[in-house]
Amino acid sequence: QVQLVESGGGSVQAGGSLRLSCAASLYTDTSYCLGWFRQAPGKEREGVAGMSTRLPSKYYADSVEDRFTISHDRDKNTLYLQMNSLKPEDTAMYYCAAVVSRRCGGDWYSDRFYNYWGQGTQVTVSS
Repeated sequence: QVQLVESGGGSVQAGGSLRLSCAASLYTDTSYCLGWFRQAPGKEREGVAGMSTRLPSKYYADSVEDRFTISHDRDKNTLYLQMNSLKPEDTAMYYCAAVVSRRCGGDWYSDRFYNYWGQGTQVTVSS
């Protein structure tokens, strides 16, 4: 059973940075697509970034391209989301997600693609 636990959220002023972590109990001999999602109050959950544990491609929403970086430390079994140049519109609950898959492809941004979820960590950006 895959378990995901996020941490690293908090409050920051616009222009600041945060790094989110997701401790993931992934099986080392299995390929996964990993993703970060966020949900702001009154809005639908949206895909922020995605990546495969076996392939080099990384995927980003247009709204975070060039500001956010997704990475996975296989030795620490931890997924990260480095968030720079934060904006008030980045304020949301952030979730990490995983699904057993050899690749992410065009499904990475869809929350229906994933079947393992963390509990979320809150990010608040003030202007």
